[in-house]
Amino acid sequence: MTETAPPARLKARYLEEIRPALIGRFGYTSVMQAPRLEKITLNMGVGEAKQDSKALKAAVDQLATIAGQQPSVRRARKSIAAFKLREGMPVGVAVTLRGERSYEFLDRLVSIAIPRIRDFRGLNPRSFDGRGNYSMGVKEQIIFPEVDYDAIDQVRGLDITITTTAASDAEAFALLYAFGMPFASQGRPKGFNEAAGVEPEPAPAEPEPEPAVEEPQPEPEPAVEEPQAEVAVEEPPAEAQPEPEPDTAPAEPQAAAEEPGVQTSAEQAESDDAQEAEPEQQANGEKESSD
Repeated sequence: MTETAPPARLKARYLEEIRPALIGRFGYTSVMQAPRLEKITLNMGVGEAKQDSKALKAAVDQLATIAGQQPSVRRARKSIAAFKLREGMPVGVAVTLRGERSYEFLDRLVSIAIPRIRDFRGLNPRSFDGRGNYSMGVKEQIIFPEVDYDAIDQVRGLDITITTTAASDAEAFALLYAFGMPFASQGRPKGFNEAAGVEPEPAPAEPEPEPAVEEPQPEPEPAVEEPQAEVAVEEPPAEAQPEPEPDTAPAEPQAAAEEPGVQTSAEQAESDDAQEAEPEQQANGEKESSD
């Protein structure tokens, strides 16, 4: 008798925790109304397969290693001359996961692969298609630990589409958020604000501790301010005044000739002697006349 494998960890969590929480938040009347995971589609484009057949085989092996299921080759539906593409040429590989494998892949994607993305800042919460389906792109297949980096021929990206049974993007967002999808904090899908209770219930807040009663403390005595010593303010030194320049003007020449009518000191002395000699001469004349 063969033993059945235990259910996927994410599926067991959905049945026990996530589905009852969604029913309570959205008010479903039936268990079948609760959104659930339907399928996951992986698609890897191989444009160089039309020239190199080995590239197609390498892509098939890598996608089979990632998904755990053999992928199928996708071929061109019509010819396009601009891309040198003819109808029926291989252009990529794809695989669809359902049931237990879809839950197992989603668990590995959320827990292991996405945290290994370089410079990861959260998934875009607006990448829903309006009918409850979410699509995302991966630039490097080496984020999955099953892929050996030394064994690959080149780095390739792949597209991941998660299909749910949700009737709206808000319900699908609540489902994937409960699964642990790391959405960015900014932005929400269309209709998210109209739906009530989409966000997971916050953890109960811890009761605030009662404020401690502070004992009255004696008021401190007012401090007596000591008079502050006056600080002498030094006056800035006066600016040196420039010395007056010497008067270099030429001296006025003395008058060459004295003014007329003005007697000098020698002439004044001669005139005084003459006046004194006049009475003596008169007296001598009178004496001679009497003799």
